[in-house]
Amino acid sequence: MADAVLYEQEGNVVTLTLNRPDIRNAISAEEMIGGIEDALDRINRDNSVRCVVVTGAGTAFSSGGNVKNMKARTETASSLPAQTRRNYRGGIHRIPMAFEALEVPAIAAVNGHAIGAGCDLALMCDIRIAGESAKFAESFVKLGIVSGDGGGWLLPRVVGYSKAAELSFTGDMIDAKEALEIKLVSRVVPDDRLLAEAKVLAARIAANPPHALRMTKRLLKEGQYMQMANLLELAAAMQALAHATKDHEEAVTAFVEKRKPVFKGD
Repeated sequence: MADAVLYEQEGNVVTLTLNRPDIRNAISAEEMIGGIEDALDRINRDNSVRCVVVTGAGTAFSSGGNVKNMKARTETASSLPAQTRRNYRGGIHRIPMAFEALEVPAIAAVNGHAIGAGCDLALMCDIRIAGESAKFAESFVKLGIVSGDGGGWLLPRVVGYSKAAELSFTGDMIDAKEALEIKLVSRVVPDDRLLAEAKVLAARIAANPPHALRMTKRLLKEGQYMQMANLLELAAAMQALAHATKDHEEAVTAFVEKRKPVFKGD
């Protein structure tokens, strides 16, 4: 069987492709969970990577959980509820935790359907770009379950509580146009331009110094729940690190000399 997650690096940008189009890139099985976790860990350890694009093979970004396996109870659910809890913690919870630890900016290039945990996967990324045919649904309630992978934390922070409640309580599907209106995505592009547009944006991001990029992302993440005074302390510490980099010196020198900077991650 082909790898569940394809890893491709072009320059300073990595593209991760969920590669199980036969099951619409469901992410609840160990092969996909482990594949995503390993890929993000690899990115964190490689300072040459400055941005990552996440997309899906075939006609779907991700259908979320595998409903057939839910019926057969072959993945997460157990006859013992306490074991189900452990299965979630040792299973799909590893994906949002891996994205929370991801140091580089992540762009979701949402092709086709992003349903349930697939919608939450897109929310785990910093930026979302949708193809015109993309569809989104926080649809757990329609299956008699709740978001078990962080949707209750992620969605209100992206679209606000009221809209998050509407989407979660109804389980309704929305199209790319509405996703743009509620700021679930930052732009909508033609389907045949989706990956190219995501890579263009990734290249613009990756043109910046890698240490400053990674620290900027961490500040944005921590700023979601830290008090201002604590965030300022963190920013001051990170600024001390940034000032000591050769890339900072290069950026200032290039600005003064009116030339394009060359950043090496030093």
